[in-house]
Amino acid sequence: MFADELKTLRRLGVRHVLLQVLNFVSVLASGLMIWKGLGLITNTESPIVVVLSGSMEPAFYRGDLLFLTNPSDQRYQTGDITVYKVPGADIPIVHRVLETHDSVSKKGMVSASPLVDKQLLLTKGDNNPIDDIDLYQGLEWLERKHIVGKVRGFLPYVGYVTIAMNDFPQLKYALLGGLGLLALIQRE
Repeated sequence: MFADELKTLRRLGVRHVLLQVLNFVSVLASGLMIWKGLGLITNTESPIVVVLSGSMEPAFYRGDLLFLTNPSDQRYQTGDITVYKVPGADIPIVHRVLETHDSVSKKGMVSASPLVDKQLLLTKGDNNPIDDIDLYQGLEWLERKHIVGKVRGFLPYVGYVTIAMNDFPQLKYALLGGLGLLALIQRE
């Protein structure tokens, strides 16, 4: 099976193989540019995330794909579903805002501008019995700098592909290797 493909590669020549490699690299670069462009448009480092646990059921289930924005001109409200990342944790967490507290200026007044002062947040998973203070790793409240984004939409179960690739690394390497091989041996 592979012997025929190797013969085909030899017959095509080095120039054609290099063209295929360049084609493959341009596809990867285009994907990265689209990802970074989405990040700029939505004002978040990660515009798309996958739900990895059942802590937000019944709102979101494991494997749901979430679309995020992080509007810089809006404050978070109680009930907003946010994705946050605390220092020292690798995986972002998707939970609902349970409480918000606006910092008060020294004069005892809340600022007229919506984002001048700090906003402190407390979150909780819909399916969890208690709030997330234990998840904050020493923090008492979340600040805006910890928030990755606010959920604006979702696609159910689409993220299971990502979960399967993380749970079974061999599947990920086989899929990437297969795609790379297809890119090299494609005759177009």
